[in-house]
Amino acid sequence: MIGFTKNALEIISQRYLLKDAQGMAIETPKQLFERVAKCVAVVEKEDFMLWKQRFYKLMSNFYFLPNSPTLMNAGTRDGQLSACFVLPVEDSLNGIFTSLKNAALIHQSGGGTGFNFSKLRPKGSWIDASGGTSSGPLAFIKIFDVATEYVKQGGKRRGANMGILNVDHPDIEEFITSKSNSDAIKNFNLSVGITDAFMLAVQENKDWKLLDPASKEVRKTVKAAYLWQEIVNQAWNSGDPGLIFLDTINKHNPLPKSGEIQSTNPCGEVPLLDYESCNLGSINLSKMIKIVNGISSIDWEKLAETTRLAIRFLDNIIDANYYILPEIEQITKAHRKIGLGVMGWAEMLLLLKIPYASTKALLLAEELIKFIQGHSYKSSHDLAIEKGEFPEFRKSSHPQTFLLRNATCNSIAPTGSIAVIADASYSIEPLFALAYKRVGILNGITQTEINTPFINTMKQEKLWNKTLNEEVLKKGSVQHIKGVPEELKHLFRTSLEIPWKYHLLHQKAFQKFTDNAVSKTINLPENTTPETISDIYMNAWKYQLKGITIYRYGSKPGQVLQKCGPDTNLSCDI
Repeated sequence: MIGFTKNALEIISQRYLLKDAQGMAIETPKQLFERVAKCVAVVEKEDFMLWKQRFYKLMSNFYFLPNSPTLMNAGTRDGQLSACFVLPVEDSLNGIFTSLKNAALIHQSGGGTGFNFSKLRPKGSWIDASGGTSSGPLAFIKIFDVATEYVKQGGKRRGANMGILNVDHPDIEEFITSKSNSDAIKNFNLSVGITDAFMLAVQENKDWKLLDPASKEVRKTVKAAYLWQEIVNQAWNSGDPGLIFLDTINKHNPLPKSGEIQSTNPCGEVPLLDYESCNLGSINLSKMIKIVNGISSIDWEKLAETTRLAIRFLDNIIDANYYILPEIEQITKAHRKIGLGVMGWAEMLLLLKIPYASTKALLLAEELIKFIQGHSYKSSHDLAIEKGEFPEFRKSSHPQTFLLRNATCNSIAPTGSIAVIADASYSIEPLFALAYKRVGILNGITQTEINTPFINTMKQEKLWNKTLNEEVLKKGSVQHIKGVPEELKHLFRTSLEIPWKYHLLHQKAFQKFTDNAVSKTINLPENTTPETISDIYMNAWKYQLKGITIYRYGSKPGQVLQKCGPDTNLSCDI
């Protein structure tokens, strides 16, 4: 078993190890992986011990890690193992508060929830039953937000939500500006549900009708370009709202006969029907490298085997899972959606000496995810032959001659805590900085990260010394350090130093062969203009992405990742 970093051990200890009534850990990290491997392997009808051993090695070597609820809850009583859920919000008090109750139960178990609030009647609408007027979607989003604040995920962290309002809803203006006050909504990512018709109206400077969701009567007409600019300005100001491209999502919906998809999980990488859930996990690409005669290359054979085993692992979770609601169990088992993604992409590129901001990186990204998707489908097909295809397969848009065990196989999730455990960079993101702080996590703990491949490269090039170490810890970058060759400066450009077009093109490259969606944040420097954000959002739609999120550095108080430097009063001294 590979050793853990100090930061990884802190996170594992606080969030993942089982504890007694006094809050003391009753298992080791090794036992954690053994617990998870046993739980996931127990559904195998044959060779239980063999699969348990394989799943244990998969995790303990940091080749792959599943989503947090699996690590937290596997092997426990009523172990809920899924990360992603979508719940309906119907236009009645009973429907709204039933969803609120269900969301609280999901959050308590470690899951995150997505909602589309567009069915709710606009603020001020007449209510026949009570003789009063409606409070509108924003009022209920705030109620959900407050409830989330007090229900911790798995008793270890606050719940996460996605709140969507469609761009033709009469309350869309209020929704767009709802995070202009930073204290207003804390536990929701907000996204506008965007249609192709709206985007064309923006391009052509046309009027846009806001419609009552029930009667379809026109409540108001505005310029599409005006709404667009409001979205852009608020994203510049606070990072929200993002965009969810509903037409693009439904164009690729593998189960169109089951209904239209209206929402996603909290980070946008899994579009789901009402009551669907999904299990996520990520391959650590930094471990998929082999070195021969001092030359690094991708170990394609190892990547293929890891992909096949990870798909089986995620599929097994569907049967090992405890389901909080019968509706969730029914549709989840009918569709068997899973989402295998990646982390450590930045390290893989560094080990291959390929700059993130390069055409070579983009071409490799597309080749890599196509390879992973191909082996994901092959594994799902083999499982379908062995165990049976997903029950709704004949109603799906998949080729009927190629059986599949799972309606979807791949998602690119943000990875978060599991990337820290595996000592890998987040998802498909570039390095945030060569050294940075992770602030305000784990009940106020601050962690310092310094990138290991960077240190190793500097040592190999005989450039590592006390002065370089001190400069990087102070600034988190080498771009202004004398004596570092230009090719190394280019290789080690960090998130805020990389042009936004490369961020977006990486998302496009990975989305091309990802059947769910790609969660990626386009991190932008503090001096980014609203015009740039408009360009990013417009290009995201043109690229047929399923969603887009930006974050301008410093636009939100209390951000988790913070760069070092005299201007921030934040030292990265270790």
